[in-house]
Amino acid sequence: MADGDITNVDFILLKIRDQAKKSHLRLTLHAQQEMIEEDIKIADIYQTLATGQILENYHEHQRGACCLLFGKDSQGRNIHIVCTTSQPLLIIITAYIPLPPKWITPTQRG
Repeated sequence: MADGDITNVDFILLKIRDQAKKSHLRLTLHAQQEMIEEDIKIADIYQTLATGQILENYHEHQRGACCLLFGKDSQGRNIHIVCTTSQPLLIIITAYIPLPPKWITPTQRG
């Protein structure tokens, strides 16, 4: 998929889904640690990437453009994923279950 507007969440979501579909992704060590702690499997990551929505777009982040995705895994658990949005490789920065007090609901911060 060609480069596009990193402020356009529809474009970003299509790019993320395309990268995931092609398995063009990498998990950071932090993401792997969080996934173990939260019992999130790689299949849960793919499910969330395929069906999720962008909650927050950090296109001007100091370490590079990224976003916060919300979705559900195959068991119906709420999952958040923070990933890059402007790299040729989709980098999963972290993945976790959104819980209070930080999250009132899966889509509303506390």
